[in-house]
Amino acid sequence: MVNLIGTYECKADAKGRLMVPSALKKQLAPMLQDGFVLKRSVFQPCLELYPMQEWNVLMQKINGLNRFKKKNNDFIRKFQAGVKMVEVDSNGRLLIPKDLVGFAGINKEIVLSSAVNIIEIWDKDKYENTIDETSDDFAELAEEVMGNDDLDAIS
Repeated sequence: MVNLIGTYECKADAKGRLMVPSALKKQLAPMLQDGFVLKRSVFQPCLELYPMQEWNVLMQKINGLNRFKKKNNDFIRKFQAGVKMVEVDSNGRLLIPKDLVGFAGINKEIVLSSAVNIIEIWDKDKYENTIDETSDDFAELAEEVMGNDDLDAIS
Protein backbone atom coordinates (compact mmCIF):
# COMPACT_ATOMS: atom_id res chain seq x y z
CA MET A 1 0.00 0.00 0.00
CA VAL A 2 1.17 3.50 -0.86
CA ASN A 3 1.32 6.16 1.86
CA LEU A 4 1.67 9.61 0.31
CA ILE A 5 2.51 12.63 2.44
CA GLY A 6 2.03 16.36 2.00
CA THR A 7 0.01 19.23 0.63
CA TYR A 8 1.47 21.16 -2.28
CA GLU A 9 0.49 24.30 -4.18
CA CYS A 10 1.14 24.66 -7.88
CA LYS A 11 -0.25 26.33 -10.99
CA ALA A 12 -1.97 24.98 -14.07
CA ASP A 13 -1.17 26.38 -17.48
CA ALA A 14 -3.76 27.27 -20.14
CA LYS A 15 -3.78 23.66 -21.40
CA GLY A 16 -4.56 22.23 -17.95
CA ARG A 17 -1.04 20.97 -17.29
CA LEU A 18 0.50 21.20 -13.86
CA MET A 19 4.08 20.70 -12.80
CA VAL A 20 4.19 17.97 -10.15
CA PRO A 21 6.15 19.41 -7.20
CA SER A 22 9.53 17.69 -6.79
CA ALA A 23 8.83 16.42 -3.24
CA LEU A 24 5.66 14.71 -4.46
CA LYS A 25 7.32 13.48 -7.64
CA LYS A 26 9.96 11.71 -5.52
CA GLN A 27 7.21 9.88 -3.62
CA LEU A 28 5.50 8.93 -6.88
CA ALA A 29 8.74 7.86 -8.63
CA PRO A 30 8.18 4.10 -8.16
CA MET A 31 4.72 4.47 -9.74
CA LEU A 32 5.51 6.78 -12.67
CA GLN A 33 6.06 3.95 -15.15
CA ASP A 34 2.67 2.31 -14.44
CA GLY A 35 0.74 5.56 -14.79
CA PHE A 36 -2.27 6.85 -12.92
CA VAL A 37 -6.04 7.06 -13.03
CA LEU A 38 -7.72 10.43 -12.58
CA LYS A 39 -11.38 10.60 -11.59
CA ARG A 40 -14.06 12.78 -10.06
CA SER A 41 -14.31 12.62 -6.29
CA VAL A 42 -17.53 11.09 -4.97
CA PHE A 43 -17.86 13.43 -1.98
CA GLN A 44 -15.99 16.64 -2.83
CA PRO A 45 -15.60 19.04 -5.78
CA CYS A 46 -12.09 17.80 -6.49
CA LEU A 47 -10.28 15.13 -8.49
CA GLU A 48 -8.59 11.98 -7.23
CA LEU A 49 -5.31 10.73 -8.68
CA TYR A 50 -4.83 7.00 -8.11
CA PRO A 51 -1.53 5.23 -8.71
CA MET A 52 -2.38 2.33 -11.05
CA GLN A 53 -1.64 -0.25 -8.34
CA GLU A 54 -4.14 1.40 -5.98
CA TRP A 55 -6.71 1.70 -8.77
CA ASN A 56 -6.41 -2.02 -9.53
CA VAL A 57 -7.09 -2.90 -5.87
CA LEU A 58 -10.21 -0.72 -5.95
CA MET A 59 -11.35 -2.26 -9.23
CA GLN A 60 -11.12 -5.74 -7.70
CA LYS A 61 -13.68 -4.64 -5.10
CA ILE A 62 -15.94 -3.09 -7.72
CA ASN A 63 -15.68 -6.16 -9.96
CA GLY A 64 -17.10 -8.17 -7.08
CA LEU A 65 -20.39 -6.28 -7.23
CA ASN A 66 -23.40 -8.17 -8.59
CA ARG A 67 -24.23 -6.44 -11.88
CA PHE A 68 -27.71 -7.96 -11.87
CA LYS A 69 -28.63 -5.41 -9.20
CA LYS A 70 -29.63 -2.08 -10.70
CA LYS A 71 -28.13 -0.01 -7.87
CA ASN A 72 -24.75 -1.68 -8.45
CA ASN A 73 -24.87 -0.87 -12.17
CA ASP A 74 -25.89 2.71 -11.38
CA PHE A 75 -23.03 3.02 -8.90
CA ILE A 76 -20.45 1.61 -11.34
CA ARG A 77 -21.62 3.95 -14.11
CA LYS A 78 -21.45 7.04 -11.91
CA PHE A 79 -18.20 5.99 -10.25
CA GLN A 80 -16.53 5.47 -13.64
CA ALA A 81 -17.91 8.70 -15.16
CA GLY A 82 -15.04 10.83 -16.41
CA VAL A 83 -12.32 8.34 -15.44
CA LYS A 84 -9.11 8.90 -17.41
CA MET A 85 -5.71 7.23 -17.54
CA VAL A 86 -2.99 9.86 -17.20
CA GLU A 87 0.79 9.99 -17.02
CA VAL A 88 3.40 12.39 -15.74
CA ASP A 89 5.35 13.42 -18.85
CA SER A 90 9.14 13.59 -19.18
CA ASN A 91 9.04 17.22 -18.04
CA GLY A 92 7.23 16.31 -14.82
CA ARG A 93 3.86 17.65 -15.94
CA LEU A 94 0.44 16.11 -15.49
CA LEU A 95 -2.30 16.97 -17.99
CA ILE A 96 -5.77 17.32 -16.48
CA PRO A 97 -8.41 16.71 -19.16
CA LYS A 98 -10.77 19.64 -19.77
CA ASP A 99 -13.92 17.82 -18.60
CA LEU A 100 -12.28 17.07 -15.26
CA VAL A 101 -10.97 20.64 -14.96
CA GLY A 102 -14.59 21.74 -15.39
CA PHE A 103 -15.94 19.27 -12.83
CA ALA A 104 -13.47 20.43 -10.16
CA GLY A 105 -13.76 24.11 -11.09
CA ILE A 106 -9.99 24.30 -11.33
CA ASN A 107 -8.54 27.68 -12.21
CA LYS A 108 -4.86 28.53 -12.28
CA GLU A 109 -4.04 27.97 -8.59
CA ILE A 110 -4.12 24.28 -7.55
CA VAL A 111 -3.61 22.31 -4.35
CA LEU A 112 -2.38 18.71 -4.45
CA SER A 113 -3.27 17.09 -1.14
CA SER A 114 -2.29 13.59 -0.09
CA ALA A 115 -5.15 11.39 1.10
CA VAL A 116 -3.23 8.32 2.31
CA ASN A 117 -2.87 6.34 -0.94
CA ILE A 118 -4.18 8.87 -3.48
CA ILE A 119 -3.71 12.56 -4.29
CA GLU A 120 -6.65 14.96 -4.28
CA ILE A 121 -6.41 17.75 -6.86
CA TRP A 122 -8.28 20.89 -5.85
CA ASP A 123 -8.86 24.42 -7.03
CA LYS A 124 -6.99 26.35 -4.31
CA ASP A 125 -9.98 28.50 -3.25
CA LYS A 126 -12.29 25.47 -3.01
CA TYR A 127 -9.70 23.57 -0.98
CA GLU A 128 -9.24 26.42 1.49
CA ASN A 129 -13.02 26.89 1.82
CA THR A 130 -13.50 23.17 2.48
CA ILE A 131 -10.76 23.15 5.13
CA ASP A 132 -12.25 26.26 6.77
CA GLU A 133 -15.80 24.82 6.75
CA THR A 134 -14.74 21.56 8.38
CA SER A 135 -12.23 22.96 10.89
CA ASP A 136 -14.85 23.64 13.60
CA ASP A 137 -16.04 20.04 13.51
CA PHE A 138 -12.63 18.39 13.12
CA ALA A 139 -12.08 17.50 16.78
CA GLU A 140 -15.52 15.87 16.93
CA LEU A 141 -14.93 14.08 13.64
CA ALA A 142 -11.49 12.86 14.74
CA GLU A 143 -12.96 11.45 17.94
CA GLU A 144 -15.77 9.72 16.07
CA VAL A 145 -13.55 8.23 13.37
CA MET A 146 -10.33 7.51 15.28
CA GLY A 147 -11.42 7.43 18.92
CA ASN A 148 -12.96 3.99 18.70
CA ASP A 149 -10.80 1.30 20.28
CA ASP A 150 -11.95 -1.15 17.60
CA LEU A 151 -9.37 -0.60 14.83
CA ASP A 152 -11.62 -2.38 12.32
CA ALA A 153 -13.96 0.61 12.50
CA ILE A 154 -11.52 2.68 10.37
CA SER A 155 -10.82 0.13 7.67
